Amino acid sequence: MGSTMNTSKPVALESTTRRDTLVDIEKRYQEIWAGEKHFEIDAPTDKEEPYGTSVEKLHEDYPKWYSSMAYPYMNGVLHAGHAFTYSKADFATGFERLRGKRALFPLGFHCTGMPILASADKLKREIEMFGDDFSGAPSKEEEEKEMARDAKQKATNAHHEDVTKFTAKKSKVAQKTGRGKFQYEIMEQLGVPRDEIKLFADPKHWLEYFPPLVKTHVTKFGGRVDWRRSMITTDANPYYDSFVGWQMRRLKELGKIKFGKRYTIYSVKDGQPCMDHDRQSGEGVLPQEYTGIKIRVTEFTKEALDFFQKQKFDLSGKKVFLVAATLRPETMYGQTCCFVSRKINYGLFDAGNGEYFVCTKRSFKNMSYQDITPKRGEYQETLSINGGLLVGSKIHAPLTSIDTLRVLPMETILESKGTGVVTCVPSDSPDDFVTTKDLYNKPEYYGIDRDWVVKDPISIVNTSKYGDKCAEYLVNELKIHSPKDANQLTKAKELAYKEGYYNGTLLKGKYVGEKVEVAKPKVKNDLVAANEAVVYSEPESAVMSRSGDECIVSLEDQWYLDYGEKNWKEQALACLEKMNTFNSETNNAFEGVFDWLKNWAVSRTYGLGSRIPWDPKYLVESLSDSTVYQAYYTICHFLHSDTYGQEPGLLNISADQMTDQVWDYVFCRKDEVESDIPKENLQKMRREFEYFYPLDESISGKDLIPNHLTFYIYTNVALFKPRFWPTGIRCNGHLMLNNSKMSKSTGNFRTLAQLVEKFGADASRVAMADAGDSMEDANFDESNANAAILRLYNLKEWCETMNKEKDSLRSGEYNFFDKAFNNEMDLLINETYEHYALTHYKLALKSGFFDYHYARDYYRDVSVLYGGMHRDVVFKYVETQAIMLSPVTPHFAEYLYREILGHKESIHDARWPTPEKPVSREITAELEYVRNLQRSIREAEIQALKKKKKGKASDVDKSKDVKLTLFVAGNSPEWQEKYVEVVRKLFEQSNLDDMKEVKQHIEERDMKKVMPFVSILKKELETSTPEEVFNRELPFDEVQTVKAGFAVLVKAPAQVKVVEITAVSFKSGDKTGKDVKTGEEVEIPNTKSIQNAVPGQPGVYIKNIK
Repeated sequence: MGSTMNTSKPVALESTTRRDTLVDIEKRYQEIWAGEKHFEIDAPTDKEEPYGTSVEKLHEDYPKWYSSMAYPYMNGVLHAGHAFTYSKADFATGFERLRGKRALFPLGFHCTGMPILASADKLKREIEMFGDDFSGAPSKEEEEKEMARDAKQKATNAHHEDVTKFTAKKSKVAQKTGRGKFQYEIMEQLGVPRDEIKLFADPKHWLEYFPPLVKTHVTKFGGRVDWRRSMITTDANPYYDSFVGWQMRRLKELGKIKFGKRYTIYSVKDGQPCMDHDRQSGEGVLPQEYTGIKIRVTEFTKEALDFFQKQKFDLSGKKVFLVAATLRPETMYGQTCCFVSRKINYGLFDAGNGEYFVCTKRSFKNMSYQDITPKRGEYQETLSINGGLLVGSKIHAPLTSIDTLRVLPMETILESKGTGVVTCVPSDSPDDFVTTKDLYNKPEYYGIDRDWVVKDPISIVNTSKYGDKCAEYLVNELKIHSPKDANQLTKAKELAYKEGYYNGTLLKGKYVGEKVEVAKPKVKNDLVAANEAVVYSEPESAVMSRSGDECIVSLEDQWYLDYGEKNWKEQALACLEKMNTFNSETNNAFEGVFDWLKNWAVSRTYGLGSRIPWDPKYLVESLSDSTVYQAYYTICHFLHSDTYGQEPGLLNISADQMTDQVWDYVFCRKDEVESDIPKENLQKMRREFEYFYPLDESISGKDLIPNHLTFYIYTNVALFKPRFWPTGIRCNGHLMLNNSKMSKSTGNFRTLAQLVEKFGADASRVAMADAGDSMEDANFDESNANAAILRLYNLKEWCETMNKEKDSLRSGEYNFFDKAFNNEMDLLINETYEHYALTHYKLALKSGFFDYHYARDYYRDVSVLYGGMHRDVVFKYVETQAIMLSPVTPHFAEYLYREILGHKESIHDARWPTPEKPVSREITAELEYVRNLQRSIREAEIQALKKKKKGKASDVDKSKDVKLTLFVAGNSPEWQEKYVEVVRKLFEQSNLDDMKEVKQHIEERDMKKVMPFVSILKKELETSTPEEVFNRELPFDEVQTVKAGFAVLVKAPAQVKVVEITAVSFKSGDKTGKDVKTGEEVEIPNTKSIQNAVPGQPGVYIKNIK
């Protein structure tokens, strides 16, 4: 278990000369590429393949690749996290082009939903209050005082916050930008000049401002985007509006869209839903769903009973429940008590069927509009009782293993959040753990009996980071001593909840072993089904209507998508089963979502977007108009030539002409169509769709699995034939910056534009590739981007030098090191291909750039001793390095390809290098042998120069000349040959990991030397085939390799001067051997190194020359 991660500081560039040189190359080629239209990719024309050709033949004759990322929302520019996700799609597109495919990568702009309009409306109000230059706004000091008060309030509310979602006191824009109470301040943080901010009070201006900016930033990043296919969403684009209308109508016809009740922010006073534009405060606030745990009171305190008697309330025949609102129903297995506040007067409410709820009046008011209570809108309490009278009462809580618990006091409970009743899970809630500890240590102070307190938490969730008692771990780690340590408790709560939710595994109950994020909805559903809980919602934070009414959450009639419906779900799961999700974790996450996802509201009354065609008072919500936009990409360049759908496209079709029949025909749903669009144009559009669909790879952050990506699968299988169903979804983790979470409030934040400005495009892309490829959070390390500048620049300089001096490079026959480097290049080319194909870009960068660079350096250095480098080998390296780097560093690769190598065509039209012949295992082994022998010589040198004990001199005086002798064993010792066979048999019997079994086959006198030998063989079996490990014969002539390598081996020692080198071949056990140079007989020294020599591992002997 660990708690912290090493962080690295932002890099300050001491000099920008090298970077500027690379940036000049980037700018030059971006302009060239735009002119040459390299990224405008089309389906085969009817001349290349006649219309009516089968999709299978189309793809066989003209292979394709279609990649997409979740299109970004246009309330700001792209940040580094967006760029990380974007890079995955871009790298894939570059690689697939090298495989000879028509690789398409479009990018559109999402504008649907509430955030833009809410922010625009907020600006309108700020202009009314402060003027259009905002000069009347409060000072920074006044604002920070209020923010401090808000922070204190937030710390108090910490126990009730859902850490798996934003708290929505601010809009999405505000959440991403850190400090900024006012919208105009947020706009300034986005880089908008103060005098332009007033323009954003018109929501249309957002749509006009950010898309071109994002396009510019992506282009400067080296984007391989076909911008002809770009678009904005909403009814501002009439073509996309038509597309969404078709999608909605078809889903309704298929029975996928239904009408029913959904949770909505609601004003009782106004008698209607209170959407953002109706609110005096609370813009962006959404319903927060809780599980209301029904904790039955089995025995009230005497004080409570006396109070009931005084109030003439008869308990007989009634079940009384304390209702505790929780965001973590899966932790109810660990309840140890229930908390109330002595500062709150609770209501006792008739919940029907002989049940009574104890909670705050505010929360029961919400319940009365959610089909929980006997009659809608009735929330009058039967009586009011102070929380102090309940302290000490005996209770029974669902799921916990302890039969009888107590009601205990908690001072920090707020009446304005949740139900005012808090269930206690001290194993996983830092607040609960600290409060429980405080109650146990100070029972007199709290007016309770110590034996009411369950001292030891119940372990219910395990995480690799914090163990099975994460609350206790974090409280100790953060040195929290009191329930009053609000700020530290807030931090601990966030760490505990996020780690538990995303990485926790249940230890108790029906779903033992399941991930918390998977089990949570299952436990909730079980509790509700057993009548041990209710689903309860309230606003995430206070919402006031313009009429001055504090809003609640009500169940209101809405249109919704019936996700989870049996047949539809089976189709979606069938699609998932055939899909490449690139790792099992992504696949498991999808399966978990399919288990719990049910209906989803498709309608909204406020925001930007397209109207529900049959009920235009409603808008299509933002996650429902963004499920099959990849199909729209395939044809939108035919429809409009601009991003906004205002300028006609290549086929001069109007939006009105795009009827439902036309959409059906284009998307291969129907083969007949009545339209005034010429048949040839309809066929062109259909060809584009059926050629590029299905989408080969949808790229997104893992946080979109529970919604956008799952909706994407559902909608594709509903609307399209199985042959067009998605074939790949690749999810990545979140991106950290310099090993810390990105946050504007801390200053640890970068936009894409800032990264490119600081490091240039290609160096930034190298750092993105190096950041990571798994579902775990990745890390953009600025030091890697800075190092990439130096590495690329130095490679550029070396290639230019080679080009200038190519006539002086050696030609003719290859020597051993020419062959070896050529062979190693082929090996790394093949490795890199496999890494790219698996989308392992970090590994591709390692083998195709870092290891390739090391191999070149070794060849360059040893070639000095053998007449210099060979011209053909050098320029093979330059060309293959350029091609292998091109997916990651396209500008730099293009420079090498065109300006160093002299190619007329672009590297975007190059093909992945194919080795002329298979990689030679013999040459690979020979080269590795020479390198290992160099290391062995250096190690032997260190040992020879070590001073001996008791002040005795070392074996070698480094001030004098030495002779280096390599003793090459012709065979292995008999004992090794014997035990190789033993290990082989144990391996074939799968008993090699059973050490007891291994030792039974080893003689006692051999144990000391054999066991290390067995360990070596086991380690070799991890990286090599059994045939390679157990066949002890070398695939090359060891003596000849040593002789050929004398020139490089003599240079291996770092401190002594070798003036003579030779090698002696001998048989294991012999006392003499043969000098391979002179043929003379040589006595074998009795040293450990030489006695342990085996084929492939010579003994090294260094001795001063007398």
